[in-house]
Amino acid sequence: MEEKIIGAIDKIRPFLQRDGGDIEFVEYTKDNVVRVRLQGACQGCPGAQMTLKMVVEQILRSEFPEIKSVESV
Repeated sequence: MEEKIIGAIDKIRPFLQRDGGDIEFVEYTKDNVVRVRLQGACQGCPGAQMTLKMVVEQILRSEFPEIKSVESV
């Protein structure tokens, strides 16, 4: 499952990199939560949580309905 999630994150990554940011997969928990680390311009950006929930989480949950949420660590 982790490899599939990483593959999906790799598809999202170019959109974040275009604005100077990036995203790193950290873990997939037993509770079906994906933990990621925002990097670059995304780290500390006021819109980072919105991007995380409205873009990253929505895309991952549409591909993998068993994912409950995506959290930044």
